[in-house]
Amino acid sequence: MDLNRSVWFSVAIAVTLYAPMAGCAAIAHANTQKSAAVAVDPDFVEFARELHRDGGLVESDVLATLAKAKVQQGILDAMARPAEAKPWKDYRPIFLTDKRRDDGIAFYRANRELIERAADEFGVAPEVIVAIIGVETSYGRNYGSYKVLDALVTLAFHYPPRAKFFRGELRQLFLLGDMHLAYPIDELVGSYAGAMGWGQFIPTSVANFARDYDGDGRIDLWNSPSDIIGSVANYFSVHGWEKGKPVASLATVRADAREISPNGLEPVYPLEQLEGWGYSPTDTTDPAELATLVTLDGREGRESWLTFRNFYVISRYNRSPLYSMAVWQLSQEIAAGIASATP
Repeated sequence: MDLNRSVWFSVAIAVTLYAPMAGCAAIAHANTQKSAAVAVDPDFVEFARELHRDGGLVESDVLATLAKAKVQQGILDAMARPAEAKPWKDYRPIFLTDKRRDDGIAFYRANRELIERAADEFGVAPEVIVAIIGVETSYGRNYGSYKVLDALVTLAFHYPPRAKFFRGELRQLFLLGDMHLAYPIDELVGSYAGAMGWGQFIPTSVANFARDYDGDGRIDLWNSPSDIIGSVANYFSVHGWEKGKPVASLATVRADAREISPNGLEPVYPLEQLEGWGYSPTDTTDPAELATLVTLDGREGRESWLTFRNFYVISRYNRSPLYSMAVWQLSQEIAAGIASATP
């Protein structure tokens, strides 16, 4: 008997002899599956049903992906100590370093044609594109070490203060498949808050603002400089960046200046009104330009800044005025370095 027939014969005998046992095993396996199904987190089941109902996703596929997520205590710990809780005098040195400035200048030079093309197409300042990438991830060197799926599952189901927000982001993460992302969602790596790539886009930002700027049919915010730069530029454009307009100006404050407490960063006061109240810009600016007042606890004491529409646009990335100020000041240092090296 040849080898193949021998193997076939042995298999046939095994099936005949052990079929009753196999049947018992099948019943046991079915019972195990039933027990596992009962043990599935009911929040996961509800979430999967929602995605099936509203997005057409297969419930079992959603549950299988959720089963890969690991709840991370480090994520919850990080949410409890955001850098924006620091005063400006301690926050600024984190982001305004010689290395971050010099690396930004080098990044600009290495990608100059692409950066300036995107800046021109989207009508934004090229140095601000670079500064965002510098503040967010040190030009791609540190875009986070958490699985995005882990981060969003942890925050959506185990962080009550913002569970609704992060549940929405987790939902969008699953729906991003239609956008031809470069990698499966359970392989994406990012920050403890689920932000992705060099520009740190959360899933809704990927859906609304990310661009396939190199035209290869997918969005890669980790390894495509074109997609990274084009997406950041588009983000600023959509949020209303005004090309050539001011961002912020350190104010000269009169001794009798009126105390004002603006509600948020949106510019609502004509500059000439703020000047009448005792706050004058150190730069020449159109008196009709809308502005607001931002007060920071600086290393030398209180700093009063007049901030404009473009400062508010930066804050759409992160609503802390410290963040917007860090991005703007870093962008100015990068721009100065590029200008000084230009023949």
